[in-house]
Amino acid sequence: MYSLLLVIIYLAFISLGLPDSLLGSGWPVIHGELGVPLSYAGIISMIIAGGTIVSSLLSDRLTRRLKAGLVTAISVFMTAAALWGFSVSNSFVHLCLWAVPYGLGAGAVDAALNNYVALHYAARHMSWLHCFWGVGVSISPYIMGSALTRGLSWQHGYWTVSLIQFALTAVLFASLPLWKKRDGHPENGPVRAAELSLRDAFNIRGVKYILIAFLGYCAFETTAGLWASSYLVEFRGVDPETAARFASLFYLGITFGRFVNGFIADKAGDRSLIRWGIVITMVGAGLAAIPLGTNVPALVGLVIAGLGCAPIYPSIIHSTPANFGPENSQAVIGIQMASAYVGSTFMPPLFGFIAHNLSIGLYPWYLGIFSVLMLIMTEALNKIVNSKPTSGLRLSS
Repeated sequence: MYSLLLVIIYLAFISLGLPDSLLGSGWPVIHGELGVPLSYAGIISMIIAGGTIVSSLLSDRLTRRLKAGLVTAISVFMTAAALWGFSVSNSFVHLCLWAVPYGLGAGAVDAALNNYVALHYAARHMSWLHCFWGVGVSISPYIMGSALTRGLSWQHGYWTVSLIQFALTAVLFASLPLWKKRDGHPENGPVRAAELSLRDAFNIRGVKYILIAFLGYCAFETTAGLWASSYLVEFRGVDPETAARFASLFYLGITFGRFVNGFIADKAGDRSLIRWGIVITMVGAGLAAIPLGTNVPALVGLVIAGLGCAPIYPSIIHSTPANFGPENSQAVIGIQMASAYVGSTFMPPLFGFIAHNLSIGLYPWYLGIFSVLMLIMTEALNKIVNSKPTSGLRLSS
């Protein structure tokens, strides 16, 4: 039963990634057919992000009432329904409306699943599960590309992914008894979730540090991926094909790094993996900034930055019960997810503004700021955790 539920959770993490790259891969065709500007993809993304932030903040209350298994099943159903809605939409307004349940479903399942794994499974599974999220993100562009190259519409790409999500929804509802059995055997011992308000969760000692660190991580990852090609082409003079290849290698570095990280996570520990991951991102950003006559260090730096990113996100999530108490982890992970989406939503456009008005050459320095911010915040949290005599709720004064 333990292994069967774990397989289902792995499938759920693939499903988390499946919709994330559909909009980007289909938008060059979608905006032309709907007669809207290319930039309107940002509006849909912002609506999705807004719903995700809201549902992440509410995830603690939902999970305490419905439990993680049911929240996951309902949330995947909402995303499946939203993707089906995209597949039958023929106007930009319809896409915006369907983006609301898409965002709400994505945030709730992300927080509920991450907390469940942090409580019930070893660190290696957290790394491998987030690796499988990368698999989902990588698959959906092929689904959309296959639909378009076969002469089918972009709606067919969304329809295909929605069918996959509906099938997973059925599996998740059928698996609910397994979740209930596993709830009684968490990795960290029996857990009774504390009923915390958002204010109480924010006031737990050290939470503000990890929220800033998480925002910094997601700002680093999304900015690095979004602007890598533009930086290499416009500032370093790399040809577009090579730039695109190495930009994709940044994400491959994250996915491959998480796979390898799973084999050492239990022995190395979350704290060491976070620290060394951040240091490696600094090295990657530094290599991208070296003003040499060759572009090799910059290209290699992107791959190294991806490898550095690999352990940070899953290790921060997995360490949450140990840092703040298992009884508080659902509330804390919910606001961590919200902070993460704030970083990934607003920080890349901020760099776009900086690049337009100053120079895109500031790209590696902008990334370096977030690396330093992550290191300062996580080390400050470590000091607070080390000073706690016992686990449990510790409100800041």
